[in-house]
Amino acid sequence: METMINDTGITILDEEKVYHDRISGKLNEKYKPKLIDLFAGAGGMTAGFSAFFGHNFEVVWSNDFNAYAAHTYNANFGEHCSVGDIVDILEDPETEVPKADVVIGGPPCQGFSLLNKNKDGDPRKQLWRPFMEVVKRSGASVFVMENVPELLSSLECKEVYGLAGAMGFALSCAKLCAADYGAPQVRWRAFIVGCKFADPEAVFPPKRTNYPTSGQRRRFIERDVSYVEDAKPYRTVKDAIGDLPPPKGTDIRHEKAPFDLHFGRNPTAKSLKRYKAIPDEGMNRFDLQIRAPELTPDCWIRKKTGGTDLFGRLWWDKPSVTIRTEFYKPEKGRYLHPVENRPITHREAARFQSFPDGFRFLGSKVEIAKQIGNAVPCELAARIADSVYALLLSKEATECRTSSPKKNAAISCPASKAATRSRK
Repeated sequence: METMINDTGITILDEEKVYHDRISGKLNEKYKPKLIDLFAGAGGMTAGFSAFFGHNFEVVWSNDFNAYAAHTYNANFGEHCSVGDIVDILEDPETEVPKADVVIGGPPCQGFSLLNKNKDGDPRKQLWRPFMEVVKRSGASVFVMENVPELLSSLECKEVYGLAGAMGFALSCAKLCAADYGAPQVRWRAFIVGCKFADPEAVFPPKRTNYPTSGQRRRFIERDVSYVEDAKPYRTVKDAIGDLPPPKGTDIRHEKAPFDLHFGRNPTAKSLKRYKAIPDEGMNRFDLQIRAPELTPDCWIRKKTGGTDLFGRLWWDKPSVTIRTEFYKPEKGRYLHPVENRPITHREAARFQSFPDGFRFLGSKVEIAKQIGNAVPCELAARIADSVYALLLSKEATECRTSSPKKNAAISCPASKAATRSRK
């Protein structure tokens, strides 16, 4: 299936075909769009654009302020991630931004988050500006900006649209749920996709690959996005971590994945009693107050509303709740194992974020937890990459066909070969 963009003459490939080619290992390995990832963290977004998930984007530069996250990024994708404040880097006259086809990244989201009570005037809300400066300097024809859902209703979103439009980009935005795209986690993120040579609405938002079953509900009312033909049920907690044995130890283990990050904690006697007092899936702090009021903190008793996920157990047959940076603390959310009397482990959290076991994390326990919790779920990123690849490959194939006077010249173009195969 193809979509014709009349004002450019570019025939846009169907992103669903790109998806099926990718998961079956049929994407052309010779076509490698150049990628820049800003505010990259450990590289969850890049992972979705990489060979970890069947893509062939080539990283030419990335940046993050956190050195531990940058070390993790470089351990997985090569020495591309520089450490430092992106504003300072761009103000340095010696900085040369490499040429790229696409710029991706998530300017720090705390400025937009509902959890930030002082978000008015938060300077972090303006970090989309250096992001767009890199888009400009790199010559990228596509960009993907990611953030919390609140971005799309903010003044800054209007400003992004205004600047990107002035730069020649057509735009499409959407709030997407990671569970709809294969990650075993109900995590919502907002995306703005810009394209200079076509309307990204042709391929974005991508079709959903997974659907909720009975008892699995969404939080937001989102765009009416269709499903791929072979859509599957949501991946559940059991799908993600059901094969893991009980964790060992309380620190990073010098063993092969997945056991390196599959360690526990040393709960106090009172904490262990609390875990045992709410043995059933889905129970939380309110059940604890009913079943064991003597074990319930006074602050929870006084707090009659809100925080229903606090000190909660996950369900085996549902996706995980949103994984944040302190997932190992059950008082912070629904982070108790469905049946075992313990919080989830780093490895389990990484799997909920759809990181492959072969992805290497570097740093302390706390730093690795931050890297996991702050990441874009890799499976979701991979579907965004499908849309970007469909755009870029369509442009490349069109340029190959029109630049040669010979009728059959497109046969020698790697992009054209890939385009032809994806239409079969």
